[in-house]
Amino acid sequence: MRNDDNKNMGMRLLEKGQKGIIHAVFSRMGLFLLLLLLQAVFLVILFEWFKEYRPQAFGGMVLLTGAMVLYLLNSHVDPTAKITWLVIVMLTPVFGSLLYLYTQLDIGHRALKARFEQIIEMTKESIPQEESVIRALAEENPGAASLVHYIQRSSCHPVYDRTEVTYFPLGEDKFAELLRQLEKAEHFIFLEYFIISEGLMWGEVLEILVRKAQEGVDVRVMYDGTCEFVLLPHKYLKLLRERGIKCKVFSPVSPFISTHYNYRDHRKILVIDGHTAFNGGVNLADEYINRVQRFGHWKDTAVMLKGEAVKSFTLMFLQMWNIDERTPEFILTAENSCRTKWVTSESREHSNGYVVPYGDCPLDNDRVGEQVYMDILNRAVKYVHIMTPYLILDGEMEMALRYAAERGVEVILILPGIPDKRLPYALAKTHYPGLLESGVKIYEYTPGFVHAKVFVSDTREAVVGTINLDYRSLYHHFECATYMYGTDCIPDIEADFQEMLPKCRQVTPETVRNEKWTVKLTGVLLKVAAPLL
Repeated sequence: MRNDDNKNMGMRLLEKGQKGIIHAVFSRMGLFLLLLLLQAVFLVILFEWFKEYRPQAFGGMVLLTGAMVLYLLNSHVDPTAKITWLVIVMLTPVFGSLLYLYTQLDIGHRALKARFEQIIEMTKESIPQEESVIRALAEENPGAASLVHYIQRSSCHPVYDRTEVTYFPLGEDKFAELLRQLEKAEHFIFLEYFIISEGLMWGEVLEILVRKAQEGVDVRVMYDGTCEFVLLPHKYLKLLRERGIKCKVFSPVSPFISTHYNYRDHRKILVIDGHTAFNGGVNLADEYINRVQRFGHWKDTAVMLKGEAVKSFTLMFLQMWNIDERTPEFILTAENSCRTKWVTSESREHSNGYVVPYGDCPLDNDRVGEQVYMDILNRAVKYVHIMTPYLILDGEMEMALRYAAERGVEVILILPGIPDKRLPYALAKTHYPGLLESGVKIYEYTPGFVHAKVFVSDTREAVVGTINLDYRSLYHHFECATYMYGTDCIPDIEADFQEMLPKCRQVTPETVRNEKWTVKLTGVLLKVAAPLL
């Protein structure tokens, strides 16, 4: 099925020129974007029609502004986001009030929320917590056990022992092992990724998936709808299905404005036969394995789980897979399958430590991803070492970082030296002065871009997953991660962090003062809109 020109790139389903900006413009996606633009033009014209009533409306706008300010001050909106909305409403009372009302009505995702709540309710007892495991963790570390108890509140996320975890310090390492594990699949392969892009990485994975599907393995692929902008055409679903792969797009883009588009599936999950799972920051595109370089060297991380904890990633995938299914019997079938045949995890009696795979859903009131990070910061004794591509913090997270440093914990952040997006990069630098003042150490990775999402603390607990330190991840995206306590791979994570430090430049008050004025100004101007980015 390969073309001769692509024989070293694995399988390709698209001809040259079938993806990218040109394709997006002259395609179904181009039509969608055109319709979105027409809707925006219509709104502008509508406001223009009523311009003669502006003098009479001035008094009304003053009253509206006052009412909205009082309402926002007494609302339960995050304090940082509250400031953003106050500024917007005071600058543009009518438009700002309507925009706020629109976002609070959640037009476009109420049905999604209802379906997700239904799925969680139907599957929350699918994987019971083994009481002996949680008791053993509580005896070893009551604080970690309390964190696990909090994680369990949001969904079915038990704590497991008998799970072997392997840490991959680069996307290339994950990719090599991923291919080996895919070849072993006998029953099913579940694959859920934020980004899939044709090239060497996806081509070699796809080649195995197609072959396994032909052998009777249940192969399911799910990717986020943002891929349809420039990476994959809408017809890609059909191309995969024609080769025996069950495929879905989470929240495909449509031509109508909706708050639903604020919630993206940022997760990276791959499950094989219920006994092996991969999680981390690595998407299925060539920059993640440094096959191509867009922003210097791409630093990313991942973990492979073997054993009992894979049950949770299996269930997480099935919950998301069924989010657009309206037939309850299908959900029950997936649930029962998860309980029996598909979760035949291999015993790992000699594996040390505890593992909790968990998800974070933007449709509930729990900010699980942020709370886990803050809990680690608040319980740390010696150090918390962090890798993150973005640093757009709310007040609570910034205070947690600063407080940990102020009470003597070594808090070190490694951020990109070469940014992939200029605006988040400028915003990140607005947090530098306050963090440095409290004793937080900040380093920038000079060889390129850091996409890893890693917390490691006191050589006893760590998190590797998809959750960035920004509003997108902490508030708006579907995310997932692997929490570990006492697992054998945690020293490997810390060793990787230490190996990175000599490759970084340290940020100091002097380097902050000498930053380009354009970067400083951009950060200051964007600060007010940070929660909306």
